Amino acid sequence: MKDNLAARLGAWSAGHRKTAIIGWLLFVVVASVIGGMVGTTQMKSYENGAGDSAAADRILAEHGLEHPAGEMVLVRSEGPGQWKAAAKAVAAGVGATGEVGTVQAALPSQDGRSALIRFEMKGKQEDAGDRVQPVLDAVQKVRDAHQDVLIDEFGDASAGKWLGDVITKDFAKAEWTAVPLALGILLVAFGALVAALLPVGLAVTAFIGASGLLALGSHKLHIFESTSSVMLLMGLAVGVDYCLFYLRRERDERAAGHDAETALRIAAATSGRAVLVSGLTVMVAMAGMFLSGLLLFKGFAMATILVVFTAMLGSVTVLPALLSLLGDRVERGRLPRFGRASRARRAHKSRRPAGRISGAVLRPVIARPKIFAVLGAGVLLALAVPALGMHTESLGMDKQLPADAPLRTAFEQITTAFPGGPAPARIVGQAQDIEAPGVKAAIAGFTAKAAASDEFGKGVTTAVHADQDIAVIEVPLAGNGSDAVSKHALATLRDDLVPHTLGPVAEHAYVTGDLAGSVDFNGQLKRGIVPVFVFIMGVTFLLMLFSFRSVTVAVTSILLNLLSVGAAFGVMTAVFQHGWGASLVGTESVGAIEGWMPLFVLVVLFGLSMDYHVFVVSRIREARDRGMSTTEAVRDGVRSTAGAVTSAAAIMVAIFAVFATLSMQDMKQMGVGLAVAVFLDATVVRVLLLPSVMVLLGERNWYLPRWLGWLPKMSHGEEAVPAPPARDVYAAGAPTGVR
Repeated sequence: MKDNLAARLGAWSAGHRKTAIIGWLLFVVVASVIGGMVGTTQMKSYENGAGDSAAADRILAEHGLEHPAGEMVLVRSEGPGQWKAAAKAVAAGVGATGEVGTVQAALPSQDGRSALIRFEMKGKQEDAGDRVQPVLDAVQKVRDAHQDVLIDEFGDASAGKWLGDVITKDFAKAEWTAVPLALGILLVAFGALVAALLPVGLAVTAFIGASGLLALGSHKLHIFESTSSVMLLMGLAVGVDYCLFYLRRERDERAAGHDAETALRIAAATSGRAVLVSGLTVMVAMAGMFLSGLLLFKGFAMATILVVFTAMLGSVTVLPALLSLLGDRVERGRLPRFGRASRARRAHKSRRPAGRISGAVLRPVIARPKIFAVLGAGVLLALAVPALGMHTESLGMDKQLPADAPLRTAFEQITTAFPGGPAPARIVGQAQDIEAPGVKAAIAGFTAKAAASDEFGKGVTTAVHADQDIAVIEVPLAGNGSDAVSKHALATLRDDLVPHTLGPVAEHAYVTGDLAGSVDFNGQLKRGIVPVFVFIMGVTFLLMLFSFRSVTVAVTSILLNLLSVGAAFGVMTAVFQHGWGASLVGTESVGAIEGWMPLFVLVVLFGLSMDYHVFVVSRIREARDRGMSTTEAVRDGVRSTAGAVTSAAAIMVAIFAVFATLSMQDMKQMGVGLAVAVFLDATVVRVLLLPSVMVLLGERNWYLPRWLGWLPKMSHGEEAVPAPPARDVYAAGAPTGVR
């Protein structure tokens, strides 16, 4: 067995068990304590944007003029004017709470049957949700007293409170459901409690340690509020995977008759090396998000790289130490149906090799590789077709929330009665002297033109901040705030009205708001996805080339993974944009995919797909280097990894599916997209496409141009270790998962 880095790390850990285990625990404790002491710094609202909208928000923040949390109450009646008493009571009630500033006069709708009462919360917008409850109670009191009218409330503060409550509940559900799910699947895979606890324990401690490091890093690179949840998802996925593959190999070698020391050494040199290559590949893929130009993705990149690195480090250090310490005790806590006696009887009855199910599936694939290569590629391409029409946007409240959510109902009612009211555009103008006659005249001219245009709604308001020489003008947009009508109105503001009226007198005049922020964010994503894509493809190609010394393996690895990613995009588009089968996942068509989702899913799926790919191809290359033909090596490699890949994929699908059950639309999209992609990757790609393509290519799989002959030859554990005479593999504690 060649002495690669993973083998040396495993040997050191097994020889210094106490040092490795105590060192790991100290790292986790110290990192989490320090992280808790320094706290996590979340990004400001303007840091999550791009373009003119981010520039406008930054100007307001730098001058202490961050937009306060606005609230709106819609009062509707059957007849014109019948809402007046209730509207007066709402204004008096919310004003009496002491939590709001000036309450604007009720603005009647065109048909006279509705009125909109607008006001702003005192204090900072970021914590307005914590202070809005008295206002909500005041509105509810009026609602109870005036049951002849309908009253709906929507705004930054009420939405913030609702979202805060829902997100806290949802992520608690995800966190408390994902871990037991992973443990349950591992119990079935290994049939023993101790063996099942090892991967979960490693993943959880890796997440805890990485969270402490993330808190430290957040002071330099501010992160989004849901970043830690993304970290948990990735930590569980890769942490369990790495440990599962390592433990599987060690148990397989013990079952083959090797002593504990030799089995651990083989696992370290083979699966341990695959862990290092896979971890490095995933981290490189995640690093591509730094090129997006958006702080949101930079935070995701930092979080995922930290947790993958931590899980990888634990897998090649503390895991060998634990396996060496436990020995056969790793089989303790065996489930009754996996008892040694019953398994021993089955073993004596039949000595069939591992991977019986996968072997049965592989037999026709290897016999007719052309047919199954076309079939597998056809399935994935067919699933990917809807992605050609993918439409992305930053989903507003009307699309993020469930259809029956009161907050969404209020948003839709206000939008219907007062187009653009819930999400007006804001023009931030900055001049040398905001009260100069020319500037005042320009602002008045702008207001008059906006009020006279059919593209803008009623209620254009202007706030002049003389001390800061800044004016903020709010302009309701026609349409529902995100449709084509609203986008055309926004374009009119940016391309015509603002440049021609405010441009000549203002130093800066930027348009911001929900729609403007969405348009700018998507624009930056479209510009950023190309360098991210090129980086991921290029660096992954180089990593695979160096790892396997094969141009063919590097190219086919990328192409196969792109197929699974494309299929995932197609399913997401079909379900969430077109509504095909949306009810099956408890959602509905929203006509678009969340703006940040495609780039995030591309990076994550490419990293996770390479995770499986490295393990399977490493086993194939190992068999090939032992002297097998390519066809035999493919059969051996796929069959020997089938149980571990199946178990790992089941865990990932289960974890991602939990996110598909959450309330927010973006979390549902992420959960469905990732779950579908992992399922397809572990079935269609690994069982049909990979073996059929490799069999068709034959010896060309290992093609390396002569001018690349200088590449170092890395060990895949190819030097066979003689095994003692066959023994009862079940009595020896062989793994019992899906074969």
